[in-house]
Amino acid sequence: MKIERAGSRASYTGPSETFTGQVTVERLYDAAPPARVHVARVTFEPGARTAWHAHPLGQILVILEGRGWVQAAGGPIEEVGPGDVVWFAPGERHWHGAAPTTGMTHLAIQEDLAGTTAEWYAHVTDEEYQSRADRGLSGGG
Repeated sequence: MKIERAGSRASYTGPSETFTGQVTVERLYDAAPPARVHVARVTFEPGARTAWHAHPLGQILVILEGRGWVQAAGGPIEEVGPGDVVWFAPGERHWHGAAPTTGMTHLAIQEDLAGTTAEWYAHVTDEEYQSRADRGLSGGG
């Protein structure tokens, strides 16, 4: 058994290569082989989001606080909130982040395959992100 106490892990700012806006990542757990699971607590300030990406073995998001938006390629932008669980299938291109006026924190759970947990693509443009707000779905409060 191993216990890592709250506050004992360092957090870091999400890199601009893979995030837009202010994002804080706290790696909660990185399994040692042969296990492959990785867990991070990710906090997005209002309007912050990931770039488009996919996970070789899929990804689970557990929304802890705030309001967020998630989108799989070709699908609508969906709003999520505390207690919601999102599953992205292996290889499914997607992005996720905070609503424009409300931050969001989630747990991100994924497994690595051959040493990688994600393949990253282009940033979600302001126009792509704003398309939901333009339809009157701001995600505030």
